[in-house]
Parts: sequence; structure tokens; C-alpha cells
Amino acid sequence: MPNRKQKEYFTLTLKLQAEPYQEDLLHKRFEVSRKIYNACLGEALKRYNHLKRSRNYKLLTRELSILKEKKKLTKAHKEKKNQVIADLNALRRAHRLTEYDLHAFVAPMNQHFGSNMDINTAQKIASRAWKAMEDLIFGTGKSVHFQKFGQFTSLEGKSNKQGIRFRNNQLHWMGLEIPVVVREKDLYAHEALQGKIKYCRIVKKAVKGKDCFYLQLIMDGLPPTKKSKDGSPRQTYGNSRIGIDPSLQSIAYASESEVKLQELAPSVENLEKAILRIQRKMDRSRRATNPHKFNEDGTIKKGNREPWIKSNHYRASLRRLIAMNRKLAATREQAHNQLANYLLTLGTDIFVEETDFKALAKRAKETKISPETGKCKRKKRFGKSISIKAPGTFFTILNRKLSYIGKEIHYINPWTFKASQYNHITDSHDKKALSNRWNQIGGNKIQRDLYSAFLIMNSSNDLQETDRQKCIDSFDNFIALHDQEISRIEDNETVKLFTSFGIKRTA
Repeated sequence: MPNRKQKEYFTLTLKLQAEPYQEDLLHKRFEVSRKIYNACLGEALKRYNHLKRSRNYKLLTRELSILKEKKKLTKAHKEKKNQVIADLNALRRAHRLTEYDLHAFVAPMNQHFGSNMDINTAQKIASRAWKAMEDLIFGTGKSVHFQKFGQFTSLEGKSNKQGIRFRNNQLHWMGLEIPVVVREKDLYAHEALQGKIKYCRIVKKAVKGKDCFYLQLIMDGLPPTKKSKDGSPRQTYGNSRIGIDPSLQSIAYASESEVKLQELAPSVENLEKAILRIQRKMDRSRRATNPHKFNEDGTIKKGNREPWIKSNHYRASLRRLIAMNRKLAATREQAHNQLANYLLTLGTDIFVEETDFKALAKRAKETKISPETGKCKRKKRFGKSISIKAPGTFFTILNRKLSYIGKEIHYINPWTFKASQYNHITDSHDKKALSNRWNQIGGNKIQRDLYSAFLIMNSSNDLQETDRQKCIDSFDNFIALHDQEISRIEDNETVKLFTSFGIKRTA
């Protein structure tokens, strides 16, 4: 479910001007933090496994699952359910399985690493380990993951008063005093630094094969308005309603002045290909140096616990891969921000079909047999597309920008709205095959995603269905804009075509 409530804080990222000896000390402290995190996670997992073996826990979880399966709960059932939850929480506290118990567990370790770690930062690491356990205990997580060497890339404090602090344009932490880079012409950074700092975070990023350190200041309140050289605000806001039909790799939107169907973050395509080349090179290197780890058919041997041999070329490729992944994420975020800023110039009343991208990224649970080959169909779904384009991140960015002016995205209910089935001319719902990318509406041939965006734009106030009268009033304008957009895509060979567009260019 989308996070509709936006907190009033923002992040200011500044680069640290660290000397080589300071970088070495930061690397050491990041490794200490990784060990503390793994120790906290291992202790919490041990306590949880001990809790699961207790008889009372088994009885209470079985009773709770029975109550959750009931479609209608009476008042007595609700009281019983609340009592079971309370008993489970008491049992967890008895087994010292809470966030504050991990804070107590980390205190002796902090004394051991006293010269490199303060108690506030250590407790934040413990809270991070507890968050991973929460997903396992209360959420849908199936396991927890320990951090490997070099994977721990961020540290943060609790406030700007103790531990990791920012004072006089410098990072202060356990004897370290590292200046930050604040350009004189960066008016945004200078204005942001006038606000109140909630806490600080140190981030390690791989840039061109080298680790660089940044200080992220989590500032209280709303970010300052970015301005042009003449002092006018860079961001302008339109008055139109906008309907968005999201997809995994593309986006269709409709407004009173523009209708468009385009790819999400097209600038990441070349980076994606470069990452695939590096991954293939790493796989060849790993197979050449570890023949004892693979079967004759190329699969990895199960049960072989011999260490992996990593050549110098493999390690160099791994550093390039990490740097490319960071570059891809930064490029994608920039593209998402640019698109969000442009949409706001069209309008701020934005309506979107609610989509659970996390569920679409997961593997299918049901095993299906292909009637043609007799083999199991693959369970992979859309994880790769979502990881590359990150459509959910785009809507998080868009919602955050709307929160700066006191607004938010309006999410329609896809179960009652049925944008892909509705015809506002006949006022009926007709089921269509997913492969059918065009609709016949009032004698007009309309692209399916663009029509869905048009219907979403004209949603009713309760967000449950389309306002038919609004559709009738604005349909002629939509048709004109729709035909212009289809012509633009067909005539422009640089526009990438997806199968979901249903558009083919004639040779």
C-alpha cells in the first residue's frame, strides 16, 4: 500500500573532504558496525527460534491464525483476538525479544569498541537489526540476511547533540573532525543549513571504483524552494487534473493540455547493458577459477562448502559493478525527479491507479505445468523490470513533492474502478484480453493505456468509479491530444516501443 502520510523532513547530502587516514578510520568503523549488526541480528534470531519452540507460543499463534481466517468476527471474537495478541507480546517480552532488549545487548559490545563506536550509534545499529527481525516476526519476511564484508554502507546517530554531529561545517565523531564541501554558489545548501538538524548519517558510496564518504543531514521541516538566478522559483504548478495509468516500464498520463505515453527513466538503458556485460564477465571468471564448485552441467554443487576463489580481475570487476549500480540508481532518481517536476507544471490534482509493485516483483507461489511441453512454467514475474525502472520509487518522489504544497496523490480503487474495462460511451464494463491494446470508443480507435489514464483523470470524488459526465465533456479534447501523441510515437524513431504500447512502425 502506498505511504500517503508524508513527514515534514528532508535530506541534505554533502561530500566529506576526508584525509587518507580519516578514510581508513571510517572504513574501520564501518566494519565494526557491520560486526555489531550481525551480532545483534544473530542474537535476536536465536531468541526468536527459542520462542518458537515454546508450547505457549505454538498454541497462541495457532489460535490467532484461526481467528484471522474467520471472515466475520463477533464482539467476543474481537476481544479474544486482542487478548491473544496481548499474550503473544507478553511472551516476546519474557523472551527478551524487543527493540530495547537489543539496545541492552549492544551496550557491552559498545564498551569493547569504545574508541570507535558511541552508544547512540550502536543503539541505532541495534534498531536496524530489530527492523529486519520485525519483518520476519510480524511481516511477510521468510528470513533475515547478515551483512557481508563491505556491504554495510550507512551509519546514523540519534540526534545532532551526541555521537555523529555536524558543527561549523564539519563532521564531529569520536575524535574525527572532517570538513564538508559547501559551494559558495549553492544557495539551496546555504539556506537549508539555516534550519534545524534532526540527526546525521554517514554514507559510503562507490564512485569510479573508489569509496567516497558523504554526510547526510536530516533536516526538520520542508526544504527551501529552489530559485533561478533572477530569484523566481524554479518549480511552477499547473491547475489541470492529471490521470496516470502506471506500468512496469512505462507511464501513460492524461491532462487537459497534454496526453502522453512514454518510457520510465529511458536514460538507464545503456547502464543496464553495461551491468549485464560486467556480470557475464564475472561469471566467466568465477567458473574458470572455481571448477570444483560446479557440476558438469554448469550448475553449482550443493553441499560444497569449500571457499570461493576470487581472482584480482574478478575483484576489479566487482568494484566496477558496484560503481555502475550506484550510477544507475542516481541516474534513475534524476530521471524520476525530472518527470515528477514536469507533471507538476501540468497540475497538482493527480489521480493514480493503486498498484502493488512489490507483489508483482515476487515469484509466483502456484506451480503450473505447461500442457505443451509438460514442464513447470517459470515462476519469475516482473522483478527485473521493476528493479531497473523502479516505478514505485517514482510515485514516492511525486508524492513527496506534492507534500511540499500540502497535497498528495489520490489513489483510485482498481477493483471498483476497472479502468481497463469501462466504456464511458455505452456506460458498461467489458472484459478484454491483456494482449488487446486498443479500444473502440464511440467509433474512435484509442490506445488502451491512454484511455485508462483519461478515465482515471475523470474519477469521481469518492475515487471508486469514473465520473461519466466529466468524460463526455472532455472526450473531444482528449481525442485530439491522443491522436497527436500516437502520431508523435509513430513518426519518431528514437522513441522506444514496448509491446504494451501496441504500436508498430511501418518500414
